[in-house]
Amino acid sequence: MDFDFNEQQNMLKTMARDFLVKECPKVRVRELEAEPKGYDPAMWARMVELGWLGLIFPEQYNGTGADYLDLVVLMEEMGRNVTPGPFFSTVALCSIPILKFGTGPQKARYLTPIADGKSIWSLALSERSGRFEAADIAASAEFDGKNYVINGEKWFVPFAHVADHMLVLCRTEKDRSAEGGLTLFALKTGSRGVKIELIPTIAGDGQCRVRFKNVKAGRSDIIGKKGDGWKVISYMAQRATVLKCAEVSGACQAVLEMTQAYAKDRTQFDKPIGSFMAIQHKLVDMLTDVEGLQYLVYYAAWMLSTGMKADMSVAQAKAKANDVYQRTCIEGIKIHGAIGFTMDHDIGCYFRRVKSSEFTLGDSDLHLEKIAAGIGL
Repeated sequence: MDFDFNEQQNMLKTMARDFLVKECPKVRVRELEAEPKGYDPAMWARMVELGWLGLIFPEQYNGTGADYLDLVVLMEEMGRNVTPGPFFSTVALCSIPILKFGTGPQKARYLTPIADGKSIWSLALSERSGRFEAADIAASAEFDGKNYVINGEKWFVPFAHVADHMLVLCRTEKDRSAEGGLTLFALKTGSRGVKIELIPTIAGDGQCRVRFKNVKAGRSDIIGKKGDGWKVISYMAQRATVLKCAEVSGACQAVLEMTQAYAKDRTQFDKPIGSFMAIQHKLVDMLTDVEGLQYLVYYAAWMLSTGMKADMSVAQAKAKANDVYQRTCIEGIKIHGAIGFTMDHDIGCYFRRVKSSEFTLGDSDLHLEKIAAGIGL
């Protein structure tokens, strides 16, 4: 294992950090939290020009042909800046399964517009419980002899209100196991019978409730094979989970850095508060957490990039990310004192994302159960 970035990745890291600091300062992040769209179309267009939307796509789909680790580097930088928008839902949740399981015509139809910035995507997966469990999928797709007719509802669908397409997981066979009989469909959000409602959240992160009433989908809309929907989702989930962990890792690094800077600048009793042992201990604990998370993320990403079995590593990274993000933000706010609890301070932008990140693709309990199963408990 060599966790040093290569020249291309270092260039991407530097360029992404410079771009995001300039184009999306925290003032703009807070503004976007309050705007209905939840993202900046002009900044999105500039991301397209940089090739970010098609970063891991082959050139034939107007991509740049980069690899998965390059995308991990980019997601870490986006997390450092808590960059709002549908990048994760489009690229991580939807592009990855289409790239792996889509047919040739599907890839040409869907991936090229994504790379060109003409199509935003979302994944309609979770239902009322909000859990990442196959047994909870009740939305149905019944074949009427010509089309599949989809009925049901999905909750916490990210940026569905601005998306052009969705991947929707439905139950096509009710008499099979929880993970069997599930099929993944690609649908236009403007299809007849689709109703989207934006859910207010403290993070302003574009979570939506989507209802499907007699929505028609054809065989050509199936991603992968009929009945293999959970297989497709599982493949995507491992890779997207690590990308979410990279985003969280970047956010934790930013919180630690701003807290260290504050501890050096803020004086009390004629001394910087960072000179007091109680503050030093908190900062050391934060550093240990943040660097431990970074290692787990890079290790899981490396295993996936080499094709190794990474179930345990992915679960460890996500369980750690959920825990570290919350603890780092809370300790950072405590060190900042009263100002850290205000909506106007930068550290609040990070804390408001904690719960959303925790439940994306499985909460801590789910991943701790996977770890326990992996060690034979």
